[in-house]
Amino acid sequence: MSRPSVGDGPDRSVATDREPTGVPSARAPQDGRAVDPTAHPAWLPPEAFRALGARRVLVHGAGLLVDTVVDEVGRACAAHGGRARRTALADDPVDDGVDVILALRDAGPLPAPAARAEAAPPPGGDDAPLGDEGFLLTRAEGVTVLLADAPAGLLYGLFHLIRLGEAAFAADAPTRRHRPALRRRMLDHWDNVAVHPVMGQVERGYAGGSIFWRDGSARRDLARVRAYARLLASCGINAISVNNVNVGAVEARLLTDRLDDVAWIADVLRPYGVRVHLSVSFAAPVLLGGLPTADPRDATVRAWWAGATAQVYARIPDFGGYVVKADSEGQPGPFAYGRDHAEGANLLAGALAPHGGVVHWRAFVYDHRQDWRDRSTDRARAAHDHFAPLDGRFRDNVVLQVKHGPMDFQVREPVSPVIAAMPGTRLAVEFQVTQEYTGQQRHVCYLGPLWSEVLGFRPWGPSGPAVADLTAGGGLVAVSNVGDDPFWTGHPLAQANLYAFGRLAWDPQADPLAVLDEWITMTFPPATTGDPELVRATLHAVMDDSWRTYERYTAPLGVGWMVRPGVHYGPDVDGYEYSPWGTYHFADRDGVGVDRTRATGTGFTGQYPSPWSEVYESPERCPDELLLFFHHVPYGHLLHTGTTVVQHIYDTHFAGAEQARRMRRRWRRLAGVIDPAVHERVAQRLDEQVRCAEEWRDQINTYFFRKSGVPDARGRRIH
Repeated sequence: MSRPSVGDGPDRSVATDREPTGVPSARAPQDGRAVDPTAHPAWLPPEAFRALGARRVLVHGAGLLVDTVVDEVGRACAAHGGRARRTALADDPVDDGVDVILALRDAGPLPAPAARAEAAPPPGGDDAPLGDEGFLLTRAEGVTVLLADAPAGLLYGLFHLIRLGEAAFAADAPTRRHRPALRRRMLDHWDNVAVHPVMGQVERGYAGGSIFWRDGSARRDLARVRAYARLLASCGINAISVNNVNVGAVEARLLTDRLDDVAWIADVLRPYGVRVHLSVSFAAPVLLGGLPTADPRDATVRAWWAGATAQVYARIPDFGGYVVKADSEGQPGPFAYGRDHAEGANLLAGALAPHGGVVHWRAFVYDHRQDWRDRSTDRARAAHDHFAPLDGRFRDNVVLQVKHGPMDFQVREPVSPVIAAMPGTRLAVEFQVTQEYTGQQRHVCYLGPLWSEVLGFRPWGPSGPAVADLTAGGGLVAVSNVGDDPFWTGHPLAQANLYAFGRLAWDPQADPLAVLDEWITMTFPPATTGDPELVRATLHAVMDDSWRTYERYTAPLGVGWMVRPGVHYGPDVDGYEYSPWGTYHFADRDGVGVDRTRATGTGFTGQYPSPWSEVYESPERCPDELLLFFHHVPYGHLLHTGTTVVQHIYDTHFAGAEQARRMRRRWRRLAGVIDPAVHERVAQRLDEQVRCAEEWRDQINTYFFRKSGVPDARGRRIH
């Protein structure tokens, strides 16, 4: 099977702009507002709309998403003194006396400036179609013109104008075409309908409860969910899964007798082009259908999935598809019947195919009952061992969802070799926006630079394709960091991670620091702060390097983990060292690290193509930041910096804790300059970050001093 291209075939799981037959043409029931007055506006405060709202704006076109554009423009103009008008039909009169035109190209005669923009030669010879989500932007003769081929393109173009602010209207500008690089840009919510006795309402959630569910029922909090849809659309996200991949008994019923709850969410999200997906249990035919088996080869099982899926599409015609975690961490799967993952995934794909849906089948499969004494079994190898032999056997509407690293969202790990090993399979890379292992939204940790590194990684070297290229047909998926906290993400600065995920999914080549600057400008508009330059400089100083700061004071050189079991927060160097989870560092009196080489270790380096298989195999060539992931080395091993491993551990942990203190000092300068509620919440979180960073510093340094007996060359206090 060849890799599907970005534009292959119909796929209604994507937020396309041609509304499928049967989808309600009217808005979901609403209160007329797209904002939730109880929640922080995040990067869409009213002031962010001033540049557009102060002008004369014409919206030209019809459709549900165009209705949303009209609503957004109308409220912006009402707030900021502009004027909003709409023409929707081919014979509507068009008045050219406007400053801004947002138009569908097939909605009848265009206003003269828009017609001239459409007739202009394509920039740089780019005459490819804009597609369902793309748009064209130009400014000439004092008029800013945005054209799209479909309603979603108009919606995304509107939010692009908001990002640009006055720059969109300042001077004539050449035509530019904007299209998403990845067709599906999706968030997975690990939300439980019923409160889990260990994980609570949201598994790995650090921002309060679910915005969809509360204590076993749908919340029906329309304003909150609609405001969330608006935030998602504004950064380019077009799909979400609304329940946990670890599907419990109550959550399993969302597929059948509780389907109306899913349909309600779909109705609220639809006006912003966000499609709903559902996590389902592989054992659903047994749990819900009363069948004696869920065997993929059983005809009654296939018929049950076909019938259940048809009922879903009868209720939600633009339903995206299923998300499945199978044969992983206790979840049921095809292994119980002697079948493999291709057979399991293809079973659900067959049920979804007639309706244009997809199944996201997660590749997070490993032995979580490993004997810690067994040093030949390597959790990092597991996904490749399970899935690479199946390449070419998955149906076209199966998306294999692969975590970006081979372990589990650590602050530093190599890119998963599965991404390069399956050219005949549609792949999606999975990130984790919720900060499970990166400070749990109690620590500032801007993840844009991490994701940018992953998306730009080239498995076959500098002349080969990047990870973003390899996932064009499947897209990018991330675990959401949103809850019902007033600030959405608990830590106000963690909103930047949600924003950055959407923007990098739209354009993987975007500079993550430029994306952060967009977020700063929109979240803290200069007119709303006491000292705009101080605000911008402070936020960049605090956030630009925060991922590496977190890395410095936590687990060193790619070894990972060293966290408290279960909660995954705070230091516990040996917490997982003798556990069944396969997460070891093997520190002893002589050295530290996991030997994953072909020559003497688990052979994991051989899962990578050349040149990386050779680079990772050699302790001399391996990048310092991944050394302990691939090698067990003596404490005196010299890094490329000329520093020994143990001295690097001491130095980085002292430096990371000091950087956390510096972040807190910088933030204090914004007291009285920004919204007091935001300042206070961040200040509280920074106090905790400083405390925790110092605990990490002291525990890690003391542990390795006691293991190695090597003193700090700088004579600093180690306990």
